[in-house]
Amino acid sequence: MFTDLNVFQVAHAMAAHAGHRQALVSRNIANADTPGYTVRDIEPFASAFETDSGSLAAKGSRLGHFGQSSSFGGLWAEITPDTPADPNGNSVSVEEEMFKAVEVKRQHDRALAIYRSSLNILRTSLGRS
Repeated sequence: MFTDLNVFQVAHAMAAHAGHRQALVSRNIANADTPGYTVRDIEPFASAFETDSGSLAAKGSRLGHFGQSSSFGGLWAEITPDTPADPNGNSVSVEEEMFKAVEVKRQHDRALAIYRSSLNILRTSLGRS
């Protein structure tokens, strides 16, 4: 009955997306002075969720991850946005990356709030508080 609750899968997918995007933002900031480095990002969660046909199944990053025995399902695809580059070929704007980091933190906090709220509703429905 409670083995496949959609809201928990959405919260997990949102938190995983935020973690992956935060890693990219961190990498971009770390390479802010690297000549020729191009900024990388992934599409926002809402559009990634829409293009994934609403599939909420966890996707592994390698064979055997999450019990997968078949081919890799793939994570969110990295994109290279069109941003102007400095004379040394670097396209990282530290200010823009900081805004992205704040957005990612909010997304992660939102995912945790959804998870906590859903867990509280589930506990209340079972008579436990």
